Amino acid sequence: MSANQTASGVQDDAYHKVRWSERIGYGFGDAASNLIFTGAATFLTYYYTDVMGLAAGAIGTMMLIARILDAFLDVGVGALVDKTKNKHGKARPWLLWMMVPFAASGVLLFTFPDVGPGGALVYAYVTYLLMNFIYSFINIPYGVLNSLVTQDGYQRSVLNIVRMLGALAGAIGVSFATQPLVKAFGGGEKGWILTFTIYGVLSLIMFFITFKSTRERVKPSVSQKEIPFKQGLGALFRNKYWAIMLLFAVTVYTNYGMNGLNIYYAQYMLNDAELLGLLSFAGLIPIAVGLFLIAPLIKKYGKRNVALVGSFIMILGSLIILMDPTNVTFVIVGLVVKALGMTPILGTIFAMLADTVEYGEWKTGVRTEGLVYSAGSFGTKAGSGLGAAIIGWGLAIGGYIGGQETISSSASSAIHFMFIYLPIILGVLQMVILYFHKLDKLYPQIVAELKAVKKA
Repeated sequence: MSANQTASGVQDDAYHKVRWSERIGYGFGDAASNLIFTGAATFLTYYYTDVMGLAAGAIGTMMLIARILDAFLDVGVGALVDKTKNKHGKARPWLLWMMVPFAASGVLLFTFPDVGPGGALVYAYVTYLLMNFIYSFINIPYGVLNSLVTQDGYQRSVLNIVRMLGALAGAIGVSFATQPLVKAFGGGEKGWILTFTIYGVLSLIMFFITFKSTRERVKPSVSQKEIPFKQGLGALFRNKYWAIMLLFAVTVYTNYGMNGLNIYYAQYMLNDAELLGLLSFAGLIPIAVGLFLIAPLIKKYGKRNVALVGSFIMILGSLIILMDPTNVTFVIVGLVVKALGMTPILGTIFAMLADTVEYGEWKTGVRTEGLVYSAGSFGTKAGSGLGAAIIGWGLAIGGYIGGQETISSSASSAIHFMFIYLPIILGVLQMVILYFHKLDKLYPQIVAELKAVKKA
């Protein structure tokens, strides 16, 4: 009898080979997320400081506060997903319910009423918190869906790779199209509003495609009653690999969130704001190409090992830039190398997180996909938010004043440190965290034992 068959000899639906139509449909969800989320991460600090005239330090503090509040919300959203019982499943219904609010929240980010400087900061707080809260309600279920579509570890890796390709497609589109669209729509606040209205409509359509094209198949090994929140949370904190992946996700996305510095680096260190598109190209296209090639390496060497090597390659990329920080060629080559290092990390991070669902079920007898995936959402948001906050604080410490043609030497030094040295420090931290991740070796045995319980 095949290992993927039930005791009656019927193919276990949880190990059903996922078709490409479903994989691509799943990938559309991360493209939808990144039209808004990456748009905010890349341009919002610049929009606040150079278009709306808000203080960089105040923006950095705002973004950190939003992430702290989000930490509590994500756990609650994860618990809600675990309790969801709907004809469409437990994760897919949330995509349908939240895609319109998410699209609207992205537009509101760049729509400022005329309420003066103090009122503008309050409005920034409200709309930024709103977008992040709604993002929790759509992105946590979206992440959970990976663990519900299939229980096969390799299939999950492929789903994650396609998801990251979708994310990159959204990020590349936003990075290249935003400034030309804003300019085409007349610039200023009007240009930003119309641009993000387009992104909002596109994200709505893409999330609907994800909803229609995916199916939930994985069930608990043992039928379990509704799990009380306290019990689920207790089981979660007994899952050491969940904790490791939470720390790793925060570190990775803090590093990734530093991409919001590109627009400042192009304008003030390379003396050409038009180079932003080229910097974005160098940091994203190699990832898109690499994701097509990474699956065989993951299958041969394991998710943790390829992510570990990727972290080392990211450090090498920053060292290349350090050789001549104002030389466009060195900067581009360094960003390409960093992107190649980021490829195996983005290709494995959410698949590794999905594997902690089975570890938690095996360790505690409690399966809580929603609570587990709250780590993925929190890691993404806390990391990118912390990266954005660091940019804001760093600019404020350096005495940066938005909207000027030249900046002080201290502001230049701050940008230089955050663009080169800080990613090196974060890359080393990524490697330290991954050193303690041993789940790849244990996972086949864990799944075999869970399947034996299910057959029994």
